[in-house]
Amino acid sequence: MKILFLCSRNQWRSPTAEKVYQNDPRVDVRSAGTSASARCRVSEKLLLWADLVIVMEHAHRQRLRELFPEIVRELRIEVLDIPDDYEFMNPELVALIQERVEPLLEESTREL
Repeated sequence: MKILFLCSRNQWRSPTAEKVYQNDPRVDVRSAGTSASARCRVSEKLLLWADLVIVMEHAHRQRLRELFPEIVRELRIEVLDIPDDYEFMNPELVALIQERVEPLLEESTREL
């Protein structure tokens, strides 16, 4: 399964999620940001690549709807509800990501 993790600037949360799952044999992962100032900005190509898009906040899902209205209708987008309160690889952030992503992976595995 291909997962795209998104936050605002692709600086702390989504790169942390990508790093946490980069060697997980169950998934192929990438990360990007929804902001114009993002390190790696979300694109149509990235969205079409993904089987599952995981955003950190509801505002990120809304931003995707504004930027890519046609594509978003076809996407599975999940919101983790993780605020921008953590730096890259913060242990609490890692724990939150794992706690919230694992049920999504288990659910997707059952669907296959």
